[in-house]
Amino acid sequence: MKTIIEPFRIKVVEPIRLSTREERKSLLAEANYNPFMLESEDVIIDLLTDSGTSAMSAAQWSAIMQGDESYAGSPSYQRFKKAVKDLLPFEHVIPTHQGRAAEHILFSLISGEGKHIPSNTHFDTTRSNIEESGATAHDLVIPEGLDPADLHPFKGNMDTDRLREFLAIHGSETPCIMLTITNNAGGGQPVSMANIAAVSELAKEFDIPLYIDGCRFAENAFFIKLREAEYQNWTVPDIVHKMFSYADGMTMSAKKDAFANIGGWLAVNDAQLAERARTRLIQIEGFPTYGGLAGRDLEAIAQGLKEIVDENYLTYRLRTTAYIVEKLQALAIPVVQPAGGHAVFVDARAWLPHIPPLEYPGQSVVCSLYEMGGIRACEIGTVMFGRQPDGSEQAAPMDLVRLAFPRRVYTQSHADYIVEVFTELSAEKEGMRGLRITKEPAALRHFTSRFERL
Repeated sequence: MKTIIEPFRIKVVEPIRLSTREERKSLLAEANYNPFMLESEDVIIDLLTDSGTSAMSAAQWSAIMQGDESYAGSPSYQRFKKAVKDLLPFEHVIPTHQGRAAEHILFSLISGEGKHIPSNTHFDTTRSNIEESGATAHDLVIPEGLDPADLHPFKGNMDTDRLREFLAIHGSETPCIMLTITNNAGGGQPVSMANIAAVSELAKEFDIPLYIDGCRFAENAFFIKLREAEYQNWTVPDIVHKMFSYADGMTMSAKKDAFANIGGWLAVNDAQLAERARTRLIQIEGFPTYGGLAGRDLEAIAQGLKEIVDENYLTYRLRTTAYIVEKLQALAIPVVQPAGGHAVFVDARAWLPHIPPLEYPGQSVVCSLYEMGGIRACEIGTVMFGRQPDGSEQAAPMDLVRLAFPRRVYTQSHADYIVEVFTELSAEKEGMRGLRITKEPAALRHFTSRFERL
């Protein structure tokens, strides 16, 4: 059939409070024009993030009842570890309360002053954890990845020519290479198997470990199945295993492609590093068989890892974003193409050329979306990435607005409502204004900064 339906039935519902535009104007002003500071009950459609916001299945809720809360040696950990190892080829699996904790442990052990860590594109917490250690984070995505309109099928790829040049200069100061799949900050774009293999080959040539940030590994695997001819007849689990076979370890937020509301892990093959990581884990997260998680959370992750590789679900997942991208293109709204996996990315800089990057066109769109239709989205641009480690500010490579879709939460009528809000907003875009920051923290400013309209 041509119609791709949601491959699930709804068993439990949560009411949405339908606010008015005037209410939302007042609420946004009270939140200092930062949607992170809004109360979730005042949001109609919440696309701020797909992290930890998924709807769990009946099987996951059932698995939660098996949760064993023993401090050490919980059978829930054994089921969690088996589920991870059934998909991924790593020797040591260390649970954490979420992905940024895994990043923090890793970089606190291998990074530091004078170190340099390249990636296709580091996301916000990854970059922050690297910089907190005293190291420098470098983005080496291919040129096509910085052109929202380019139709390259794997715009998340790392530029291996630039990586070779980088390692020739900084190889002795590079404790690892990071590769994010899919490339979240670059529009949710996938990384090809060929690119993963090429990056791995360079890592081995320079004797540097390769780590994958695997938050959306299943979506990336399905893109490989759809777009790399060699893998069209492979199963998604086999593609997943192949992707990670090129890596020495990974960080993971189970709040994305594991259908969990909390959780993550660090996985490595290096036994000595694993021992040090477990010691650090005990200091800041918990014993190695729970890592800051309840046993019930480990059970939910274990079941979620079985469900995430279902091709019917992945077909629906990718079609959701493609559907909205097509509708926005018909409205002449510039978007990142081709459609990514977990989110729709609007090119705010191209859509609002009258607002310069240092007046934050992405934040302007985010605020207007909420006022117009109660939609909460996230700026991925100069607010998030413009502030430099030395405190100066410069325009980010792109000013995007990310509409990240929680898994199994919204239906097609919600998607059509989003398009309708954009239709109304298009008629008023010339009147949209930039913003300035009135107060900001020292790091990760997009979460808590205060703004005022210009």
